[in-house]
Amino acid sequence: MHRIVCSLLILLSPAAVGQDVQSLADGLVEAGSPGAVVMMIDDDVQLTSVAGLRRADEDISIDLSDAWHLGSNTKAMTAILAARLVDRGLIDWNTTLGETLGDQFDQIDPVLADATLAELLWHRAGMQANAGRLTSLAIAGILGDRDAQSDRNPYLRQLLRSPAGERGTFLYSNAGYVAAAMMLESVTGESWERLIQTELFDVLELDSAGFGPPLGDQPQGHRAGRRGLSPVGMDAGADNPPAVNPAGRVHMAMPDYAVFLRLVMSGARGEDDTYLTQASWQRLVTPPEGGDYAMGWGVGADGSLRHAGSNTMWFVQAVIWPDDGRIVVAGVNEGRIGEVAPRISAAITELAPE
Repeated sequence: MHRIVCSLLILLSPAAVGQDVQSLADGLVEAGSPGAVVMMIDDDVQLTSVAGLRRADEDISIDLSDAWHLGSNTKAMTAILAARLVDRGLIDWNTTLGETLGDQFDQIDPVLADATLAELLWHRAGMQANAGRLTSLAIAGILGDRDAQSDRNPYLRQLLRSPAGERGTFLYSNAGYVAAAMMLESVTGESWERLIQTELFDVLELDSAGFGPPLGDQPQGHRAGRRGLSPVGMDAGADNPPAVNPAGRVHMAMPDYAVFLRLVMSGARGEDDTYLTQASWQRLVTPPEGGDYAMGWGVGADGSLRHAGSNTMWFVQAVIWPDDGRIVVAGVNEGRIGEVAPRISAAITELAPE
């Protein structure tokens, strides 16, 4: 039997709303996930409830301070990092992949060589979605620690020789964000990991942020097997290769994630021009003409910013309604996407502004 606990960070908390947040977290566990988190931010109100277990085979409850693997929610962070460097004049949204990476690869298809930084972040560069299985296994870290920055070259080598589609056509691509990160590395001489640490985690004091599966006394992701859900551990098999950090390997605790999401909401509402220029904020949250995906965020018909992340062992979704001043996050430490995605979506809908 799952033991359910609740941790609340309350700045101004109507009791009924707090009960709703807790009941939604409880419901995700009762539906079959080992552990769950639900967070709602409404201007000065911030409520976070957790439920269930760090791992299905041990009776250790999840705590508010525990980290969650954010998966592709990392993409919004990579896009913000790009905007910081654009604001400094180190790179431009129209800088092409070929201009920055042409001397690092023996062959780049002309379609991809002409792809711009903005197109990569919009998923409109024509890039294939992911590297092949053999490439991913070769750089997975199974034989020891990997140099994530160095591994990005073999990760992209074959992909850059053959585009998957035309520039300007939407194709969701983890590899595109890896390529964008390499462009940022090229113009700064620093690894993406170092850049995101200094430009985002340190500036916002996100002390729980890190890469890959949370380590130590933390929740673990889970896979489904013949005997049910099993924890995946914390080694190389618990995540994608480190080379794809910029596309989906950041973890952090919900109180820190709240700080990041509040910053995004502030920028989208036109209230921040300190961390980024307003021109950059609007670029980040505005899709290209005819699209509904901005830079690291899908944009809903209601003006919401939405993204979900999963490495197939976790699932976390975040939604921001800038006009209403509301943010909702829900997640579980397992990745049966077909089953958990509708439950997560339903939980978020319960807390959406009317």
